[in-house]
Parts: sequence; structure tokens; C-alpha cells
Amino acid sequence: MDKLSVSADTGSADPAPAVALSSAKRAAAAPAARAVPWGLTEQRIKWIKLGVFCAGLYPFARWIVFGLTQQLGVNPVEFLTRSSGLWTLVLLCITLAITPLRRLTGIPQWVRLRRMLGLFAFFYGAIHFTTYFWFDQWFDLTSIWHDVVKRPFITVGFGAFVLMTALAVTSPRAVLRRLGGKRWQALHRAIYAIAVLAILHFWWMKAGKHDLGQPKLYAAIVAVLLGIRVVYALMQRAKPTLASR
Repeated sequence: MDKLSVSADTGSADPAPAVALSSAKRAAAAPAARAVPWGLTEQRIKWIKLGVFCAGLYPFARWIVFGLTQQLGVNPVEFLTRSSGLWTLVLLCITLAITPLRRLTGIPQWVRLRRMLGLFAFFYGAIHFTTYFWFDQWFDLTSIWHDVVKRPFITVGFGAFVLMTALAVTSPRAVLRRLGGKRWQALHRAIYAIAVLAILHFWWMKAGKHDLGQPKLYAAIVAVLLGIRVVYALMQRAKPTLASR
């Protein structure tokens, strides 16, 4: 069919030029369809994902090495609790940074890292909660409930972990298809609330020791990452107004 149509258009009865021209058109169109900014090819994306996966496991591997070499300090439970909580916050910030990075660079492929980063944040959050639930409280549900009700930093931390669990459970693509894109996206906007609750948890925990250096730093990072989203949303709303003038 391509031979006949191209031959008719060129006025030639010879199918060879038609095939060559058709191939040339497909070759010219294919790179445009597969073009990826900054050379971020599919193969490179796979390597980047592998690198991110290995980097995400680094804190966990480090704890194992420290445990085997007895470098967890005089209070290993406190070390694991503090370290896992901090890495949860770091990975939350990196996850939130993916959308601004995509918009600033114009490279949509960065979004493919977001699910993995979010699950790593949940992984370290689960370790953080488990360390408290198991090694600190020894499964004493009465004591844990008392903490949740009476101590604000435990309350907001517990709330953040519940929301993170909901996002982790609904992260598979099969759940996305079942919920529908709009409902799934609305649910996963809870990451903004998680980030705010995590900052409050960290802030109030450190406030008791009058050590607010790190909480202020991470609060500023989260404020910037959420602020970028607000600015972008306002710009999108302003476009129809400007276009109508």
C-alpha cells in the first residue's frame, strides 16, 4: 500500500524509489517520536533507576554493617530511631522534588523515579515506627496509645505513618487502574500532608532539646518544594485569563 501511494504521488512506476522515500519518511519521523531531552534514553533511565535503588538501600546496608561491627553506639535503639526518621524525611523531600525537577528541566521521565523514592520513604518510615513500637515500647499497646494521645510529636508522627501506609498500599498500577486516575491522584496528594506532619514531628521532638537547626533546614526545603507547586498552580490559572484579554 505504501509503494502504490508513494509511486502515484511521485509519478513513477518504479517501486524502488517509492520504498526508499517511504523509509526515509519513517526514519525522519521516528527520531522525533523517540527524542528524549538531554540524551535521557530508555537505557540510561534504567541505569538511573538502578543507581537510585542502590542509593536507597545505602542507609539500611550501613546499619547492618554498624550492627555487625558494634558501631551503633551505647543506645542502638535511639540511633536506629533517629537515623530511620531522618532518612524518611530526606526521601520524602527527594520524592517531592521530582515534580519541580520535571517542570524545570522539561524532562517527563523523572516521574518514573517517584514511585520508587516514595516506597523507600515508606520503608524507612516503617523501620522508624517498628523500632519505636517494638524495641522502645515492646508492643505495649496501652503505653503506645497514651503516647499518641498525650504527646503531640508522637500524634503527628503516627498520623504521617498512617497516611504513608495508605499511599504505599495503593502504589501498584493495578490499584491505580481500579481506583481510576482522578481518585488515585487525589489520594496521593496526601504526600503534602505527610511532609507537613513529618516536619512537625521532627520539630516538636527536637524542640524539647532546644536543637532546631535541622528541623528549620528541612522545614525550609519542604516550604520551597510546596511553594513551587503553589506558584505553578497560580500560573496555570492565570493563563486562561491572560489569553482572553
